[in-house]
Amino acid sequence: MTDFPFRIVGFDLDGTLLDTGGDLGMALNHVLTGLGRPAIALGEVPGLIGGGARMLLERGLARTGGALPEADLAPLHAELIAYYSANIARHTRPYPGAEAMLDALAARGVTLAVVTNKLEHLAVEVLEAVGLAGRFATIIGGDTLGPGRSKPAPDLLLEMARRLGDGPAAYVGDTTYDTRAAAAAGLPCVAVSFGFNDEPVASLGADAVIDHFDGLVPTLEALAVVAAG
Repeated sequence: MTDFPFRIVGFDLDGTLLDTGGDLGMALNHVLTGLGRPAIALGEVPGLIGGGARMLLERGLARTGGALPEADLAPLHAELIAYYSANIARHTRPYPGAEAMLDALAARGVTLAVVTNKLEHLAVEVLEAVGLAGRFATIIGGDTLGPGRSKPAPDLLLEMARRLGDGPAAYVGDTTYDTRAAAAAGLPCVAVSFGFNDEPVASLGADAVIDHFDGLVPTLEALAVVAAG
């Protein structure tokens, strides 16, 4: 099929394609308990995710006793990343319907991408671990373009377009980092209600919201109709 309205569809990773909360929570708690601080219940960790591992660490510290001096954060961040990389997919799984949705888009001739604030090498590692890496034409991480260019800046999404060529594109995410980046890049954005939403999903500023990946293809088609009208 070649009449699908979008040639490129990009996806956020944590809380959008993959439920990574358990493994990120274990890595965060490894650092916190090493400092003598209490572990955070894994069910509360998704509310701390968004903006990358450094921000997860800072929020975890704030939750469990307060911030630390800037000089102390770099080694703790490195420790969190090392633990996470070594245990990257013990609990992580694609959200229900994700693989079938990716198949449906590919069958319509769509080029797929991942654009995440996660470090690029970790994004590749986790996608390889769950068997999805080969589905994406490009995987762009929060460090791919250097400091200060991660979401909500539009740079990573503009890099996606640069790499994959001209043509209508859309983005799918779960937080204000995603919706604001998409708006700044001039792309329509679909939010998933089942992810790590940092605000109520209706307040994220997305062009549409889905509750299951079964709804993504028809939602993208409807967005294109509205835009054309």
